[in-house]
Amino acid sequence: MSVNRRQFLTSSSLALVGSALPLRDLFAQVAAQAAGQAPAAPPVTAFTPLRGTVGFFTGQGGTIGYHISKTGVVVVDAQMPATAEICLDGVKERAAGVAIDYLVNTHHHGDHTGGNPIFRPAVKKILAHANVPDLQRAAAARQIAARQAAGQPPAPVVEQVVADTTFVNTWREEVGGEWMALKYYGAAHTSGDAVVTFEQANVVHMGDLIFNRRHPVIDRPGGSSVVNWVKVLEGALKDHGKDTIYVFGHAAAQFPATGAAADLVYMRDYLTALLDYVRAEMKVGKTKDVIVKSTDVLKGFDTHGPLAERVLTPVYDELAAG
Repeated sequence: MSVNRRQFLTSSSLALVGSALPLRDLFAQVAAQAAGQAPAAPPVTAFTPLRGTVGFFTGQGGTIGYHISKTGVVVVDAQMPATAEICLDGVKERAAGVAIDYLVNTHHHGDHTGGNPIFRPAVKKILAHANVPDLQRAAAARQIAARQAAGQPPAPVVEQVVADTTFVNTWREEVGGEWMALKYYGAAHTSGDAVVTFEQANVVHMGDLIFNRRHPVIDRPGGSSVVNWVKVLEGALKDHGKDTIYVFGHAAAQFPATGAAADLVYMRDYLTALLDYVRAEMKVGKTKDVIVKSTDVLKGFDTHGPLAERVLTPVYDELAAG
């Protein structure tokens, strides 16, 4: 069976996104495409203007931000291959022939970078924190090793499309009449999270530093620190005003993908409560096996639902390591 370039990019890029979907589901999709089976129903997507030239796109994966003016275009994050293509088509239509200056990756996870191969031919530069390219390659290598350890067949070989332009602490440039600034506050969700500010519009893309009213992904192999995550949110709050609109990487189904300073405070307080909960359980002598299996609900954070092992384990490990 022959495949065109679009089909190849869509199917092969699935191997990049294991941080967002179970591996068995990813490779089931690849196998189905290879067997010529009908694809799944297209994902629901939407472009939503926010303020000035800035808006956001929702689809499959982390929320995409964009700035589109008559003289410059920026896209923040790339989601998954299928929705990346939908987003790219929509950006091109709205940009009316203006080139895309930057694709920004807020961090390395597959649901934010899996669409990089789709965007790559259309963008001048891919921009991210200096840690992101190596983190992206390391995550892919861990997936390969995990499949080998489980005795699973090799995944399709996929070229890693990583940032070609990086920054260490801060980065700022005028793009199409809008000043875009990036800042790294230190380890949090990963060790490469960039906060992206569109200064004139007063819109800030937080990437996965905010999971609105849902338990977050805490990527300890990727360098996360929940203790420092609290400080990162406080730093972002200090650097922006009361009228700032924040774009979130993810949100619970009944909550929006954008919000205000109060939502950053809520996330900060949730992380603080999570740390306090695990510390208290450790203090009374409970073992790791007992603590990480808890399904308690954090007091004051009922919307998150019961605690889960995927958040308790990395918090325990971080606190136990001192």
